[in-house]
Parts: sequence; structure tokens; C-alpha cells
Amino acid sequence: MPHITLITGSTLGNAEDFAEDLTKKLQLAGFSTTLLHGPNLDELRLSGQWLVITSTHGAGELPDNLQLLSTQIKQQKPDLSQVYFGAIGLGDSSYDQFCGAIKKLEQQLIARGAIQMGEKLEIDVAEYPIPEIAAEKWLIDWMAKFPSD
Repeated sequence: MPHITLITGSTLGNAEDFAEDLTKKLQLAGFSTTLLHGPNLDELRLSGQWLVITSTHGAGELPDNLQLLSTQIKQQKPDLSQVYFGAIGLGDSSYDQFCGAIKKLEQQLIARGAIQMGEKLEIDVAEYPIPEIAAEKWLIDWMAKFPSD
């Protein structure tokens, strides 16, 4: 099974906790994983599989711990054509910019050539206070996109 790098952005830690749960599920399914909370671009392999999970801060902004990565992608313009990624956003639909952070990061990755595997998942925490429940089917479908050994 492929290796998956989970990249998280979180202000209050909810996305980090959620990613830790998904990491366990991926490992139980046979994937090897690396979990990075708010990494710098130089900490990431510019190939392979990424699962990007972020909450939204303020008016649709990335959390502080992902701001640097976003800036580095804009400034350094890395070739991400060897990156296959999934995207999960946590947000509250009562705000105008629901899941705005994952939408911005998704656009950045695609603009640099990254290939999105499946549709992004936007989880409304007002509807799903336990986001793992909303992600169960999505994660199973996303894992099925990888070839088995």
C-alpha cells in the first residue's frame, strides 16, 4: 500500500485530533503514514500521496499553522505534478466562508499541478460535531482509489 502524508491545519486542535483518528484508520487498512501539523514546504516530499485536512479560521482563512506553507507554495512555485491528494475541510455552515480554507489550499495545489483524488469533503461541524462520522464513507471511497499490492 502507498505511503500517505497527512497535512493538517488547525486553530483549536480539532483538525489535528480528527487527522490523528484518520491516521489510525489508514494504518489499520495497511497504509503507512506520516502526520504533519502545519508543515513547511521543505518538510514535504513533492511526490506521492497527501491527505490535506484543515479547519477554517476567521473569514475563510487558513489557520495560522498553514499560512507559511501556503505562502511558500505561492512564492516558490514548486512542481507538484507528482502529488496525488485528497482534501477535507472542517467548518461551520453558519459562516459565510464555509470551509474556505480547504477551498483555497485545494486551488493552490491544483494550480501547481497536484492531482486531486476524488471530491473534497466539507464537514459541517454544526451538523457533525464528531467529524469522524461524516468522514467514514468518504475515507473508504478515497482509500479504494489506490491500487492494492
